[in-house]
Amino acid sequence: MIHYKNLETSQIEIITQMMQDFYAIDNYPIDVEVSKKLFQEFITNEHLGRAWLIFSEEELVGYVILTFVFSFEYGGKIAFLDELYIKEIARGKGIGNTTIQFIKEQAKQLNVKLLYLEVENHNENAQKLYLANDFEVHNRKLLKFKF
Repeated sequence: MIHYKNLETSQIEIITQMMQDFYAIDNYPIDVEVSKKLFQEFITNEHLGRAWLIFSEEELVGYVILTFVFSFEYGGKIAFLDELYIKEIARGKGIGNTTIQFIKEQAKQLNVKLLYLEVENHNENAQKLYLANDFEVHNRKLLKFKF
């Protein structure tokens, strides 16, 4: 049975360890100490979003983070499925699909109008997962400006 627990400050060490594994997949840089500080801020400010640890039975198998943005175009609060990580040993068992359903339910309860997410071009399994759960390819390009 898959279940989710809200991330608590006492679990920041655990989630940042998994985050390092997640970022290593695509060689993304990560400053663990900065991430720990960000989680302190994130957990204590419910207006920023939510984070959950994912459990299969009692085994920790991943995490998911939902962040909030406000959009006039979409009529209010929208969310970004910022990160969804399932440990390699737990992949292919339906946990990703169950987690997407969980996130959709949570987003609806939180009055979210739209969910966005990013997926790497090479990550075909993730793309299949999201498309199978009624996400659509957005017809706009995502651009960034970094300070």
